[in-house]
Amino acid sequence: MTLDRLAPAIFVLLWSTGWVVAKFGTLVSEPLTFLTIRYVVAALAFTAFCRLSGVTWPRERRVIVHAVVSGMFLHGIYLAAVWWAIGQGVPAALSSIIAALQPLMTALAASFLIGERLSGMQKGGLCLGFFGVLIAVLPKFFGHGSAEIPVFAIVVNILGMAAVTYGTIYQKQYLPAGDIRAIATLQYAGALIVTLPLAFMLEDFHVDWGFGFLAVLLWSVFGISMGAILLLLYLLRRGQVSRAASLIYLVPPIAALQAAVILGEELTTSMILGAVIVAVGVYLTNRRDTGVTAADRA
Repeated sequence: MTLDRLAPAIFVLLWSTGWVVAKFGTLVSEPLTFLTIRYVVAALAFTAFCRLSGVTWPRERRVIVHAVVSGMFLHGIYLAAVWWAIGQGVPAALSSIIAALQPLMTALAASFLIGERLSGMQKGGLCLGFFGVLIAVLPKFFGHGSAEIPVFAIVVNILGMAAVTYGTIYQKQYLPAGDIRAIATLQYAGALIVTLPLAFMLEDFHVDWGFGFLAVLLWSVFGISMGAILLLLYLLRRGQVSRAASLIYLVPPIAALQAAVILGEELTTSMILGAVIVAVGVYLTNRRDTGVTAADRA
C-alpha cells in the first residue's frame, strides 16, 4: 500500500490527538508557555533531522520568508488561539468543531484566491461533512453547563480557524516546491515569532516539570509537530487544498472517540451517526469526478 493511500488515515489519527493533548497540556503548563517550549524543541528536532537526512535548504530569500510567514499562520496564530481558548474553558470537542469549519472556509477561499475549482459532488461532500460534524458533537453543548462556555474564548478559537485557513492557502500558493522538511523547520521559527511574545505578555511561564509534562511534550513534538505536520505538508503538495483540508472533518468524531476511551467521556449515538456521515462527506470531497475537465482542476 502506497504512502498516498496511507497518509490521510495516519494524518487524521495523529492530528486528532491534538485536542486531547491540549487538554492535558493546560493542566501541566500555561498554554502559550507550553507551545513556546514545544516549538523550540520541534525546531531543534527538525534541524537535526534535516542535517542527518542531507536536506537541501532553500537559498532564495523569498522562499525562506514565505516559509516563516506560513508558519506564523499555520502554527503560531492557530495553535496559540486554540490552546489559549481551551485553557480559558472552551471544551476540547467544541474546539474541534470550530476547526471542522476550516474545510468549508478553505474551499470557498481557495476558489477566490487561487482559482481552485470544485465539482458539484465535492461541494456536496464538504457540506455533508460539516453536517456530520454538527450531528456528532453539537448535542453535547445543549445540556448542563453549556452556558458557562466563555464567548470571548470561542471568538478567539474562531480567529485561530481563520488563521489556519489562510495559512493553508498561503502554503499552497507560495510554497509549491522545496523540501518539506526544511520548510517545516522554518515554519516553527515563524510560530515562535508569534507565540513567544504572546507568552511574555499574557503568562508567567509556569510549568509543572515532571513526567506528565515530558510525556505531553514528546508526543506534541514527535507525534504531531513532526509526524502529522510532515504528512499535512505532503498532502498539500500532492493534492488540492480543499481536498487535503477536508480530512479535518474526520477529526472531531475521532477526537470524541479518544476522549471517550482516554477521559471516560460518553460516546453517544449522535457521535457514531455523525462519524458515518463525515466519512461519506470526506469520500465525496476526495473522489475524482470524471465529469470535471483538466481545465477545471487547473
